[in-house]
Amino acid sequence: MATILLLGAGELGKEFVIAAQRLSQKVIAIDSYENAPAMQVAHEWEVINMLDGDALDAVVKKYNPDYIVPEIEAIRTERFYEYEKQGYTVVPSAKAANYTMNRKAIRDLASKELGLKTAHYRYATSATELKKAVEEIGMPCVVKPLMSSSGKGQSTIKSQADIEKAWNYSQEGSRGDVAEVIVESFVNFNYEITLLTVTQREGETLFCPPIGHRQERGDYQESWQPATMKTNHLEAAKDMAAKVTEALGGAGIWGIEFFVGNEGVYFSELSPRPHDTGMVTLANTQNFNEFELHLRAVIGLPIPEITLERKGASAVILANDFSENPNFYGIEKVAAAPKSDFRLFGKPTSRPYRRMGVVVTYGNLDKDISEITERAKNLACKVKVLS
Repeated sequence: MATILLLGAGELGKEFVIAAQRLSQKVIAIDSYENAPAMQVAHEWEVINMLDGDALDAVVKKYNPDYIVPEIEAIRTERFYEYEKQGYTVVPSAKAANYTMNRKAIRDLASKELGLKTAHYRYATSATELKKAVEEIGMPCVVKPLMSSSGKGQSTIKSQADIEKAWNYSQEGSRGDVAEVIVESFVNFNYEITLLTVTQREGETLFCPPIGHRQERGDYQESWQPATMKTNHLEAAKDMAAKVTEALGGAGIWGIEFFVGNEGVYFSELSPRPHDTGMVTLANTQNFNEFELHLRAVIGLPIPEITLERKGASAVILANDFSENPNFYGIEKVAAAPKSDFRLFGKPTSRPYRRMGVVVTYGNLDKDISEITERAKNLACKVKVLS
């Protein structure tokens, strides 16, 4: 039995812990608040501020884990280099965690070092610098904190009046202590995909069938697998994914986002862990879901292939208001629907638009993916999360 220190205990971490439990791995879940989703299924848990390097050092020393698995961005990731020197295995690697937890590092690696096709971009550390960056990039443009997740702090600037609002919103949604944003030119894309990519310690890099998704307020609302795309565009995405994961090193699953437009495929973002849009794989669309793939890659089990077993979709269940004791209404409607399932994450509190669960739907490989996706969306809308 290996000991896994999971840094971040949200809903993605919860599914990872469940996968680990099934293969008799010990998991200690860490987060900044009690009763986080992954804590509810882990062997042990602790509450610390992971931006406190000393607190992070202490918990690593206490549990002496075989694997350190980050699940969120707000971590003192520079400590990971020292952990690797001490003999710990950081997933996928200390370099990967540090580069991908910061949009500046990963974008410069992709664009400047690897030559991947990306949107034009600039950086800004103040509202004044943001104004200058917008002048250089042009409008419309997108502003994102260097450290954030699930679209927090992200907005689109369409006029001069939006600049100050965008800066203030970016700082509200930023994680960590980096008060800097990336400003991207608006890519005229037809659709966007997540390409889940699995790197192994021994064995070839594998790719899951592409996942399409729709975002709102910077956060995913529905995802579907497989996404329909041209073969040459898929091969271009795979080539870029292989290059960036090889440059970062390590074993695990990576959620790599791409824009696809008339001018080709653009690299967008990368997460070195299971991706929220990948919750569609909980519909058993693949021979292994994304959490099982991550776990197997982490502990070094060989993964010979990833196969598409059926089509599927996911749609998020969002909270409707603030609550210290959220309740779900309408779940029986989802339970009564054929070829459907749901997961409630067990978050102890709610706020408007907080992701509290997910509905998954599925169908045979000959079914229309848009119909499967629409079913997931309609069922998710039937669930209300209230006090």
